[in-house]
Amino acid sequence: MEAQGLDWLLVPLQQLVSWGAAGAMVFGGVVPYIPQYQDIRRTQNADGFSTYVCLVLLLANILRILFWFGRHFESPLLWQSIIMILTMLLMLRLCTEVRVTNELNLKRRSFAASRWC
Repeated sequence: MEAQGLDWLLVPLQQLVSWGAAGAMVFGGVVPYIPQYQDIRRTQNADGFSTYVCLVLLLANILRILFWFGRHFESPLLWQSIIMILTMLLMLRLCTEVRVTNELNLKRRSFAASRWC
C-alpha cells in the first residue's frame, strides 16, 4: 500500500531524471567548445584550434543523421548531431573570420612597410 502511495513522487522524479540525462546527452558535446569560442573571439587568434577537428565532427554527425533515415535511433542522439553540426559551423565561421582578418592586417602592414622603405 505504501509503494503505491509513493508513485506520485517516483514517476515525476524518474521523468525528470530521464529529461536531465537526455539534455546532458544533447548538449554535453557542445559544452567544451564554449570556452574555446570565447577565447578565440576575445584574443582574435585561432592558431591553436584545428579546423580538421571541425571537419571530422561535421562528417561524423552528418553520417549519423543519414543513418537515422535508414534506421531510427533515440531522438536525443539525433538532436545531439544537429546541435553539434551547428556548433561546428559556428566554430568554422569564427575561425575563418579571425584568420582572414589577421591575414588582411598582416598584408596591410607589410604593404605599408615596403612602401616607406
